[in-house]
This record gives sequence, structure tokens and C-alpha cells, in this order.
Amino acid sequence: MALLLTKDLDDDGHSRLGVWHITESEAQLREATSIPSDELEEISFLKSESLRKQKLAVRALLDAMFEEKVYLSHHDNGKPYIENNAVNISITHTDQYVAVILDDRNDVGIDCESLDRDFSAVEKKALSEEEIEDLDDERRNEQLAIYWCAKEAVYKKISQYGVDFAEQIEIDSFHPRGEGALEATFIHKDGYEEEFELRYMTFDRHVLVWTEEED
Repeated sequence: MALLLTKDLDDDGHSRLGVWHITESEAQLREATSIPSDELEEISFLKSESLRKQKLAVRALLDAMFEEKVYLSHHDNGKPYIENNAVNISITHTDQYVAVILDDRNDVGIDCESLDRDFSAVEKKALSEEEIEDLDDERRNEQLAIYWCAKEAVYKKISQYGVDFAEQIEIDSFHPRGEGALEATFIHKDGYEEEFELRYMTFDRHVLVWTEEED
């Protein structure tokens, strides 16, 4: 089993993070998970083996994070939820890793990306002029990856349609490190501004960003 970590994100156990390293074959993942038959059938229709393994690894991670069997489903906008548990959940996956964040009080968001991906398109697509000016040429791709993951995490937490990443999600200036904190502001279309705190970590050529629990 390639469970990388599970940890509480607060002292009271309201929020938890889990990460799974996909090292198993598809057959091994199928054998290792207690996946409901309808969910397994849905996964079987996916043409990409990599995506099937990612979905199965999510289920393996959920098995590790919950004592009881849980049933994963999605709202019409794609946001995941647990049918038989009221906990809030957000999920992310790459070819090598899947991660889940749970919070029994607040909406959450999480995103992971491989640093081997070229993030140059993110600069034009998702960053404001101020954020572009703060980019460090020596660590540009890593910084762009953190920006993108942070904005994706906020987007998943907010769960609204038609969000303009460059105009509506602002990330305060930061200097990339192995791990750290980020400050974000979401600007609603009516002008209301909502502030969030996020955490990030880099590991094995990947970036992981998640929303912090609210007080």
C-alpha cells in the first residue's frame, strides 16, 4: 500500500489531509479497495489507464481515511461529496499522486500538479499584472505552479461557475520554498472580497496546495 501520509490539520481533528503515491498496478488497486460496484463500473468505462488508476487510488485513500465504507459522488458542477457522511471533501490527482482534504465544518479546496509540466500558459491565462511582476525568473515555473494550484484550491472551495482566475482570485506575493503559507482573496462579482489562508508543500517534483481551516 502506497499511503504517503494522513495528518490532522488542526488540534481538534476537524480537518484532515491524505496523500497517496500511485505505485500499484491497476489490478492491485482494484484488489486493495472496497469500491462500490456502481463506482467501479463507472471507472471501468474510462479509456485512460492512468485515469482509472488515479480514481482507484482516490478510493484506496478514502478507505485509509474513513473507518466506515463511504460512497463518493459528485454534484452537477463536478464538486465531490460523500453520500453517507456530511464531511466536506476536495480531491486532486496527477499521474503519480492523489490527495484528499476533509473538513467537517467548512468547504475546502486542494490541488496538486507535477513540476515537470510547463506552466508558461498559466501566466497569460490566470495571473494578474501584479502577480506577473512578482515572478522570479530563476524559479518561474515552480512559482507559476504554486500560483495555479492556489487558485485552483480557492476555486474548488468557492465552487462557482464562470470564475475569472486573473481578475477574481488574487494571491499575495510570495517566494517559493519547500513549504509555506499563502494569502488569497476571492473577489465576488458583486465586489465583495473574501480572504483565505492556504498552505503549500513541494515534494518529489510536485506541488500541493490546500485551503486552511477557518476559525
